Amino acid sequence: MIDLKFLRENPDAVRDSQRARGEDPALVDRLLEADAARRASIADADTLRAEQKALGKRVGQASGDEKTALLDQAKQLADKVKAAVAAQNEAGAAFDSAYRSISNIIAEQTPPGGEDDFVVLETVGTPPELTDPKDHLELGETLGLIDMGRGAKVSGSRFYFLTGQGAMLQLGLLNMAAAKATAAGFTMMIPPVMVNPEIMDGTGFLGAHADEVYRIKADDEKDQKYLVGTSEVPLAGYHSDEILDLSDGPKRYAGWSTCFRSEAGSYGKDTRGIIRVHQFDKVEGFVYCKPEDAEAEHQRLLDFEKSMLAAIDVPYRVIDVAAGDLGSSASRKFDCEAWVPTQNTYRELTSTSNCTTFQARRLQTRYRDDNGKPQTAATLNGTLATTRWIVAILENHQQPDGSVTIPEELARFTGFDVLTPPA
Repeated sequence: MIDLKFLRENPDAVRDSQRARGEDPALVDRLLEADAARRASIADADTLRAEQKALGKRVGQASGDEKTALLDQAKQLADKVKAAVAAQNEAGAAFDSAYRSISNIIAEQTPPGGEDDFVVLETVGTPPELTDPKDHLELGETLGLIDMGRGAKVSGSRFYFLTGQGAMLQLGLLNMAAAKATAAGFTMMIPPVMVNPEIMDGTGFLGAHADEVYRIKADDEKDQKYLVGTSEVPLAGYHSDEILDLSDGPKRYAGWSTCFRSEAGSYGKDTRGIIRVHQFDKVEGFVYCKPEDAEAEHQRLLDFEKSMLAAIDVPYRVIDVAAGDLGSSASRKFDCEAWVPTQNTYRELTSTSNCTTFQARRLQTRYRDDNGKPQTAATLNGTLATTRWIVAILENHQQPDGSVTIPEELARFTGFDVLTPPA
Protein backbone atom coordinates (compact mmCIF):
# COMPACT_ATOMS: atom_id res chain seq x y z
CA MET A 1 0.00 0.00 0.00
CA ILE A 2 1.10 3.57 -0.61
CA ASP A 3 1.90 6.07 2.13
CA LEU A 4 -1.45 7.44 3.28
CA LYS A 5 0.11 10.69 4.53
CA PHE A 6 1.64 11.24 1.08
CA LEU A 7 -1.74 10.61 -0.53
CA ARG A 8 -3.52 13.15 1.68
CA GLU A 9 -0.87 15.79 1.00
CA ASN A 10 -0.21 15.02 -2.69
CA PRO A 11 -3.38 13.57 -4.25
CA ASP A 12 -2.55 14.98 -7.69
CA ALA A 13 0.77 13.10 -7.74
CA VAL A 14 -1.06 9.84 -7.05
CA ARG A 15 -3.65 10.65 -9.73
CA ASP A 16 -0.82 11.30 -12.22
CA SER A 17 0.74 7.94 -11.29
CA GLN A 18 -2.56 6.19 -11.88
CA ARG A 19 -2.93 7.82 -15.30
CA ALA A 20 0.63 6.90 -16.29
CA ARG A 21 -0.18 3.28 -15.43
CA GLY A 22 -3.39 3.39 -17.47
CA GLU A 23 -5.37 2.94 -14.26
CA ASP A 24 -8.34 4.90 -12.94
CA PRO A 25 -7.37 8.18 -11.20
CA ALA A 26 -10.87 8.33 -9.70
CA LEU A 27 -9.76 5.57 -7.32
CA VAL A 28 -7.73 8.25 -5.54
CA ASP A 29 -10.89 10.25 -4.77
CA ARG A 30 -12.66 7.10 -3.70
CA LEU A 31 -9.85 6.40 -1.23
CA LEU A 32 -9.82 9.98 0.09
CA GLU A 33 -13.57 9.81 0.69
CA ALA A 34 -13.27 6.41 2.35
CA ASP A 35 -10.44 7.71 4.53
CA ALA A 36 -12.53 10.70 5.64
CA ALA A 37 -15.54 8.48 6.34
CA ARG A 38 -13.41 6.03 8.32
CA ARG A 39 -11.89 8.77 10.46
CA ALA A 40 -15.32 10.30 11.08
CA SER A 41 -16.74 6.91 12.09
CA ILE A 42 -13.86 6.38 14.52
CA ALA A 43 -14.46 9.82 16.07
CA ASP A 44 -18.20 9.13 16.41
CA ALA A 45 -17.63 5.76 18.05
CA ASP A 46 -14.98 7.16 20.39
CA THR A 47 -17.28 10.02 21.44
CA LEU A 48 -20.14 7.65 22.22
CA ARG A 49 -17.82 5.32 24.15
CA ALA A 50 -16.64 8.28 26.24
CA GLU A 51 -20.25 9.23 26.93
CA GLN A 52 -21.01 5.64 27.87
CA LYS A 53 -18.09 5.53 30.29
CA ALA A 54 -19.10 8.82 31.92
CA LEU A 55 -22.72 7.66 32.19
CA GLY A 56 -21.57 4.43 33.79
CA LYS A 57 -19.90 6.40 36.56
CA ARG A 58 -23.11 8.39 37.17
CA VAL A 59 -25.16 5.19 37.32
CA GLY A 60 -22.80 3.84 39.99
CA GLN A 61 -23.32 6.92 42.12
CA ALA A 62 -27.11 7.24 41.66
CA SER A 63 -30.00 5.59 43.46
CA GLY A 64 -33.78 5.32 43.29
CA ASP A 65 -35.65 6.93 40.40
CA GLU A 66 -32.54 8.74 39.21
CA LYS A 67 -30.69 5.45 38.79
CA THR A 68 -33.65 3.91 36.95
CA ALA A 69 -33.68 6.82 34.51
CA LEU A 70 -29.94 6.67 34.04
CA LEU A 71 -30.08 2.92 33.38
CA ASP A 72 -32.66 3.57 30.66
CA GLN A 73 -30.31 6.16 29.13
CA ALA A 74 -27.44 3.69 29.39
CA LYS A 75 -29.43 1.08 27.45
CA GLN A 76 -30.23 3.56 24.71
CA LEU A 77 -26.61 4.71 24.61
CA ALA A 78 -25.37 1.12 24.43
CA ASP A 79 -27.52 0.64 21.32
CA LYS A 80 -25.99 3.77 19.80
CA VAL A 81 -22.46 2.54 20.60
CA LYS A 82 -23.23 -0.80 19.01
CA ALA A 83 -24.51 0.90 15.85
CA ALA A 84 -21.49 3.24 15.78
CA VAL A 85 -19.06 0.32 16.08
CA ALA A 86 -20.86 -1.46 13.24
CA ALA A 87 -20.62 1.70 11.14
CA GLN A 88 -16.93 2.01 12.02
CA ASN A 89 -16.29 -1.57 10.94
CA GLU A 90 -18.18 -1.01 7.68
CA ALA A 91 -16.27 2.20 6.99
CA GLY A 92 -13.02 0.42 7.81
CA ALA A 93 -13.76 -2.36 5.34
CA ALA A 94 -14.64 0.16 2.61
CA PHE A 95 -11.43 2.05 3.35
CA ASP A 96 -9.31 -1.12 3.20
CA SER A 97 -10.83 -2.08 -0.15
CA ALA A 98 -10.21 1.40 -1.57
CA TYR A 99 -6.68 1.52 -0.14
CA ARG A 100 -5.69 -1.79 -1.69
CA SER A 101 -7.01 -0.74 -5.11
CA ILE A 102 -4.28 1.90 -5.54
CA SER A 103 -1.04 0.68 -7.14
CA ASN A 104 2.37 1.87 -6.00
CA ILE A 105 3.33 5.38 -7.02
CA ILE A 106 5.67 5.22 -9.99
CA ALA A 107 9.17 6.66 -9.81
CA GLU A 108 9.72 10.00 -11.50
CA GLN A 109 11.97 8.35 -14.12
CA THR A 110 9.48 5.59 -15.04
CA PRO A 111 8.20 5.99 -18.62
CA PRO A 112 4.42 6.37 -18.93
CA GLY A 113 2.41 4.04 -21.14
CA GLY A 114 1.96 0.33 -21.73
CA GLU A 115 3.94 -2.77 -22.61
CA ASP A 116 5.45 -1.32 -25.79
CA ASP A 117 6.42 2.06 -24.31
CA PHE A 118 9.63 0.95 -22.59
CA VAL A 119 12.88 2.88 -22.97
CA VAL A 120 16.08 1.06 -23.96
CA LEU A 121 18.83 2.07 -21.54
CA GLU A 122 21.69 -0.07 -22.81
CA THR A 123 22.48 -2.71 -25.43
CA VAL A 124 25.28 -5.19 -24.71
CA GLY A 125 26.87 -7.58 -27.20
CA THR A 126 26.20 -8.30 -30.85
CA PRO A 127 23.69 -10.93 -32.05
CA PRO A 128 25.51 -13.90 -33.61
CA GLU A 129 25.44 -14.33 -37.37
CA LEU A 130 23.72 -17.68 -37.84
CA THR A 131 22.64 -19.37 -41.03
CA ASP A 132 19.31 -21.16 -40.65
CA PRO A 133 19.45 -21.29 -36.83
CA LYS A 134 17.53 -23.96 -34.93
CA ASP A 135 15.23 -22.93 -32.11
CA HIS A 136 15.85 -24.01 -28.52
CA LEU A 137 13.30 -26.83 -28.63
CA GLU A 138 14.73 -28.43 -31.77
CA LEU A 139 18.20 -28.13 -30.26
CA GLY A 140 16.99 -29.40 -26.89
CA GLU A 141 15.30 -32.46 -28.40
CA THR A 142 18.18 -33.27 -30.75
CA LEU A 143 20.70 -32.99 -27.90
CA GLY A 144 18.54 -35.00 -25.50
CA LEU A 145 17.99 -32.08 -23.13
CA ILE A 146 14.23 -31.41 -23.24
CA ASP A 147 11.24 -33.75 -23.51
CA MET A 148 8.02 -31.79 -24.03
CA GLY A 149 6.00 -34.76 -25.26
CA ARG A 150 6.33 -36.80 -22.09
CA GLY A 151 5.90 -33.65 -20.01
CA ALA A 152 2.50 -33.16 -21.64
CA LYS A 153 1.67 -36.85 -21.21
CA VAL A 154 2.41 -36.72 -17.50
CA SER A 155 1.15 -33.25 -16.55
CA GLY A 156 -0.53 -31.57 -19.52
CA SER A 157 0.44 -28.79 -21.90
CA ARG A 158 3.30 -26.44 -21.02
CA PHE A 159 5.02 -28.99 -18.82
CA TYR A 160 8.30 -30.67 -19.72
CA PHE A 161 11.15 -32.86 -18.58
CA LEU A 162 14.74 -31.61 -18.52
CA THR A 163 16.75 -34.75 -19.18
CA GLY A 164 20.38 -35.76 -18.87
CA GLN A 165 22.64 -32.83 -19.59
CA GLY A 166 19.56 -30.58 -19.84
CA ALA A 167 18.95 -31.17 -16.15
CA MET A 168 22.63 -30.63 -15.41
CA LEU A 169 22.59 -27.41 -17.46
CA GLN A 170 19.81 -25.98 -15.31
CA LEU A 171 21.42 -27.14 -12.08
CA GLY A 172 24.75 -25.64 -13.17
CA LEU A 173 23.06 -22.36 -14.07
CA LEU A 174 21.25 -22.08 -10.75
CA ASN A 175 24.29 -23.22 -8.77
CA MET A 176 26.32 -20.53 -10.49
CA ALA A 177 23.70 -17.95 -9.48
CA ALA A 178 23.77 -19.24 -5.89
CA ALA A 179 27.58 -19.15 -5.72
CA LYS A 180 27.85 -15.67 -7.22
CA ALA A 181 25.03 -14.36 -5.02
CA THR A 182 26.65 -15.74 -1.87
CA ALA A 183 29.97 -14.15 -2.85
CA ALA A 184 28.11 -10.86 -3.38
CA GLY A 185 26.70 -10.89 0.16
CA PHE A 186 23.29 -12.51 -0.37
CA THR A 187 22.11 -15.11 2.15
CA MET A 188 20.94 -18.23 0.30
CA MET A 189 17.43 -19.43 1.13
CA ILE A 190 15.30 -22.38 0.04
CA PRO A 191 11.83 -21.12 0.95
CA PRO A 192 8.41 -22.81 1.04
CA VAL A 193 6.60 -22.77 -2.29
CA MET A 194 3.13 -22.74 -0.67
CA VAL A 195 2.15 -19.59 1.22
CA ASN A 196 -0.81 -18.32 3.22
CA PRO A 197 -3.29 -15.91 1.57
CA GLU A 198 -2.14 -12.91 3.61
CA ILE A 199 1.43 -13.34 2.35
CA MET A 200 0.38 -13.69 -1.29
CA ASP A 201 -1.94 -10.69 -0.93
CA GLY A 202 0.71 -8.71 0.93
CA THR A 203 3.11 -8.90 -2.00
CA GLY A 204 0.44 -7.64 -4.40
CA PHE A 205 -0.11 -10.82 -6.42
CA LEU A 206 -3.83 -11.16 -5.67
CA GLY A 207 -4.78 -8.00 -7.52
CA ALA A 208 -5.03 -7.66 -11.30
CA HIS A 209 -2.93 -10.82 -11.86
CA ALA A 210 -4.69 -13.08 -9.35
CA ASP A 211 -5.81 -15.40 -12.16
CA GLU A 212 -2.16 -16.28 -12.84
CA VAL A 213 -1.70 -17.69 -9.33
CA TYR A 214 -2.38 -21.36 -8.53
CA ARG A 215 -4.67 -21.76 -5.54
CA ILE A 216 -4.60 -24.96 -3.48
CA LYS A 217 -8.14 -25.98 -2.62
CA ALA A 218 -8.83 -26.76 1.03
CA ASP A 219 -11.94 -27.94 2.84
CA ASP A 220 -11.19 -25.54 5.68
CA GLU A 221 -10.63 -21.89 4.77
CA LYS A 222 -7.89 -21.58 7.38
CA ASP A 223 -5.90 -24.19 5.44
CA GLN A 224 -6.05 -22.17 2.19
CA LYS A 225 -2.68 -21.95 0.40
CA TYR A 226 -1.23 -20.56 -2.83
CA LEU A 227 1.65 -21.85 -4.97
CA VAL A 228 4.26 -19.16 -5.52
CA GLY A 229 5.21 -17.85 -8.94
CA THR A 230 8.47 -16.52 -7.55
CA SER A 231 10.35 -16.83 -4.26
CA GLU A 232 9.86 -13.07 -3.94
CA VAL A 233 6.59 -14.01 -2.22
CA PRO A 234 7.88 -16.15 0.68
CA LEU A 235 10.95 -13.92 1.04
CA ALA A 236 8.71 -10.86 1.34
CA GLY A 237 6.77 -12.70 4.03
CA TYR A 238 9.89 -13.87 5.85
CA HIS A 239 10.11 -10.70 7.95
CA SER A 240 6.39 -9.81 8.01
CA ASP A 241 5.20 -8.32 11.33
CA GLU A 242 8.82 -7.76 12.39
CA ILE A 243 11.03 -4.79 13.16
CA LEU A 244 14.37 -5.30 11.39
CA ASP A 245 17.80 -4.15 12.42
CA LEU A 246 19.10 -2.33 9.34
CA SER A 247 21.78 -0.40 11.22
CA ASP A 248 24.49 -2.40 9.43
CA GLY A 249 22.89 -2.00 6.01
CA PRO A 250 20.33 -3.84 3.87
CA LYS A 251 19.38 -7.48 4.32
CA ARG A 252 19.92 -9.35 1.04
CA TYR A 253 18.53 -12.82 0.34
CA ALA A 254 18.64 -15.16 -2.65
CA GLY A 255 15.81 -17.68 -2.80
CA TRP A 256 16.00 -20.87 -4.87
CA SER A 257 12.59 -22.35 -5.55
CA THR A 258 10.35 -24.09 -8.00
CA CYS A 259 7.79 -21.60 -9.32
CA PHE A 260 4.26 -22.06 -10.66
CA ARG A 261 2.25 -19.82 -12.97
CA SER A 262 -1.06 -20.56 -14.64
CA GLU A 263 -0.21 -18.22 -17.56
CA ALA A 264 -3.86 -17.18 -17.70
CA GLY A 265 -4.59 -14.95 -20.65
CA SER A 266 -1.58 -16.20 -22.62
CA TYR A 267 -3.45 -18.73 -24.75
CA GLY A 268 -1.59 -19.30 -28.00
CA LYS A 269 1.51 -17.35 -26.88
CA ASP A 270 4.89 -19.06 -26.75
CA THR A 271 3.34 -22.51 -26.71
CA ARG A 272 6.46 -24.02 -28.29
CA GLY A 273 9.26 -24.94 -25.93
CA ILE A 274 10.03 -23.66 -22.45
CA ILE A 275 9.65 -19.91 -22.77
CA ARG A 276 6.20 -19.71 -21.16
CA VAL A 277 5.46 -22.73 -18.97
CA HIS A 278 3.52 -23.59 -15.82
CA GLN A 279 6.50 -24.73 -13.73
CA PHE A 280 10.13 -23.65 -13.68
CA ASP A 281 13.01 -23.13 -11.27
CA LYS A 282 14.48 -19.77 -10.33
CA VAL A 283 16.97 -18.06 -8.06
CA GLU A 284 15.51 -14.71 -6.99
CA GLY A 285 17.24 -11.88 -5.18
CA PHE A 286 15.30 -10.03 -2.49
CA VAL A 287 16.37 -7.00 -0.47
CA TYR A 288 15.09 -5.21 2.63
CA CYS A 289 16.51 -1.74 3.14
CA LYS A 290 15.80 1.77 4.33
CA PRO A 291 13.76 3.74 1.77
CA GLU A 292 16.62 6.16 1.13
CA ASP A 293 18.83 3.22 0.09
CA ALA A 294 16.31 1.63 -2.29
CA GLU A 295 17.43 3.34 -5.49
CA ALA A 296 21.07 2.32 -4.95
CA GLU A 297 19.99 -1.25 -4.12
CA HIS A 298 17.95 -1.33 -7.32
CA GLN A 299 21.03 -0.47 -9.34
CA ARG A 300 23.01 -3.06 -7.39
CA LEU A 301 20.50 -5.78 -8.31
CA LEU A 302 20.61 -4.73 -11.95
CA ASP A 303 24.42 -4.82 -11.95
CA PHE A 304 24.34 -8.34 -10.50
CA GLU A 305 21.90 -9.47 -13.18
CA LYS A 306 24.20 -8.04 -15.84
CA SER A 307 27.13 -9.98 -14.35
CA MET A 308 25.07 -13.16 -14.63
CA LEU A 309 24.24 -12.46 -18.27
CA ALA A 310 27.92 -11.83 -18.93
CA ALA A 311 28.62 -15.29 -17.46
CA ILE A 312 26.32 -16.94 -20.01
CA ASP A 313 27.70 -14.66 -22.76
CA VAL A 314 24.50 -13.71 -24.58
CA PRO A 315 23.65 -10.40 -26.28
CA TYR A 316 21.07 -8.44 -24.29
CA ARG A 317 19.52 -5.06 -23.73
CA VAL A 318 18.36 -3.30 -20.56
CA ILE A 319 14.96 -1.61 -20.67
CA ASP A 320 13.22 0.81 -18.33
CA VAL A 321 9.75 -0.75 -18.14
CA ALA A 322 6.79 1.56 -18.75
CA ALA A 323 4.32 2.30 -15.96
CA GLY A 324 1.48 0.23 -17.37
CA ASP A 325 3.65 -2.90 -17.43
CA LEU A 326 5.10 -2.64 -13.91
CA GLY A 327 2.73 -4.67 -11.80
CA SER A 328 0.95 -3.06 -8.87
CA SER A 329 3.81 -3.31 -6.35
CA ALA A 330 6.66 -1.84 -8.39
CA SER A 331 7.61 1.82 -8.54
CA ARG A 332 10.27 1.20 -11.19
CA LYS A 333 11.43 -1.91 -13.01
CA PHE A 334 14.37 -2.80 -15.23
CA ASP A 335 14.26 -5.85 -17.50
CA CYS A 336 17.26 -7.46 -19.17
CA GLU A 337 16.17 -9.03 -22.45
CA ALA A 338 18.40 -11.52 -24.26
CA TRP A 339 18.57 -11.90 -28.02
CA VAL A 340 16.71 -14.96 -29.30
CA PRO A 341 18.00 -15.64 -32.85
CA THR A 342 15.06 -17.68 -34.16
CA GLN A 343 12.59 -15.02 -33.02
CA ASN A 344 14.82 -12.20 -34.27
CA THR A 345 14.04 -10.20 -31.14
CA TYR A 346 14.90 -9.71 -27.49
CA ARG A 347 13.05 -11.64 -24.77
CA GLU A 348 13.01 -11.06 -21.02
CA LEU A 349 15.47 -13.06 -18.94
CA THR A 350 15.67 -10.92 -15.82
CA SER A 351 13.49 -8.38 -14.08
CA THR A 352 14.31 -6.24 -11.07
CA SER A 353 11.75 -4.08 -9.28
CA ASN A 354 11.95 -1.37 -6.67
CA CYS A 355 8.77 -1.80 -4.63
CA THR A 356 9.65 1.06 -2.25
CA THR A 357 7.54 0.68 0.92
CA PHE A 358 4.47 -0.75 -0.85
CA GLN A 359 4.87 -4.43 0.09
CA ALA A 360 6.41 -3.83 3.51
CA ARG A 361 3.53 -1.57 4.52
CA ARG A 362 1.04 -4.33 3.67
CA LEU A 363 3.15 -6.93 5.49
CA GLN A 364 4.03 -4.71 8.48
CA THR A 365 7.79 -4.97 7.98
CA ARG A 366 9.60 -2.12 9.70
CA TYR A 367 12.97 -0.96 10.99
CA ARG A 368 14.04 1.59 13.58
CA ASP A 369 15.36 4.94 12.44
CA ASP A 370 18.23 6.82 14.13
CA ASN A 371 15.82 8.00 16.81
CA GLY A 372 14.59 4.48 17.54
CA LYS A 373 11.20 5.12 15.94
CA PRO A 374 9.71 2.31 13.79
CA GLN A 375 9.52 3.14 10.07
CA THR A 376 8.32 1.14 7.07
CA ALA A 377 11.11 -0.67 5.22
CA ALA A 378 11.59 -0.79 1.44
CA THR A 379 11.74 -4.04 -0.55
CA LEU A 380 13.27 -4.92 -3.91
CA ASN A 381 13.50 -8.08 -5.99
CA GLY A 382 15.39 -9.31 -9.02
CA THR A 383 15.85 -12.45 -11.12
CA LEU A 384 19.30 -14.02 -10.69
CA ALA A 385 18.74 -17.07 -12.95
CA THR A 386 15.83 -19.15 -14.21
CA THR A 387 14.91 -22.03 -16.49
CA ARG A 388 14.09 -19.68 -19.38
CA TRP A 389 17.77 -18.77 -19.68
CA ILE A 390 18.36 -22.16 -21.31
CA VAL A 391 16.54 -20.78 -24.37
CA ALA A 392 19.08 -17.99 -24.87
CA ILE A 393 22.06 -20.21 -24.06
CA LEU A 394 21.13 -22.88 -26.60
CA GLU A 395 20.16 -20.55 -29.42
CA ASN A 396 23.03 -18.08 -29.14
CA HIS A 397 25.76 -20.71 -28.69
CA GLN A 398 24.64 -23.22 -31.33
CA GLN A 399 27.24 -24.33 -33.87
CA PRO A 400 26.86 -25.32 -37.54
CA ASP A 401 27.42 -29.01 -36.68
CA GLY A 402 24.43 -29.02 -34.30
CA SER A 403 26.46 -28.81 -31.10
CA VAL A 404 26.16 -26.06 -28.49
CA THR A 405 29.15 -24.59 -26.68
CA ILE A 406 28.87 -23.69 -23.01
CA PRO A 407 30.49 -20.42 -21.85
CA GLU A 408 33.58 -20.92 -19.72
CA GLU A 409 32.21 -19.57 -16.42
CA LEU A 410 29.02 -21.61 -16.69
CA ALA A 411 30.94 -24.72 -17.76
CA ARG A 412 32.68 -24.76 -14.39
CA PHE A 413 29.27 -25.48 -12.83
CA THR A 414 27.84 -27.84 -15.45
CA GLY A 415 30.87 -30.11 -15.74
CA PHE A 416 30.90 -29.88 -19.57
CA ASP A 417 31.79 -27.20 -22.09
CA VAL A 418 29.96 -28.51 -25.14
CA LEU A 419 26.72 -30.30 -25.87
CA THR A 420 26.81 -32.67 -28.84
CA PRO A 421 24.10 -34.74 -30.52
CA PRO A 422 24.04 -38.44 -29.57
CA ALA A 423 26.11 -40.58 -31.95
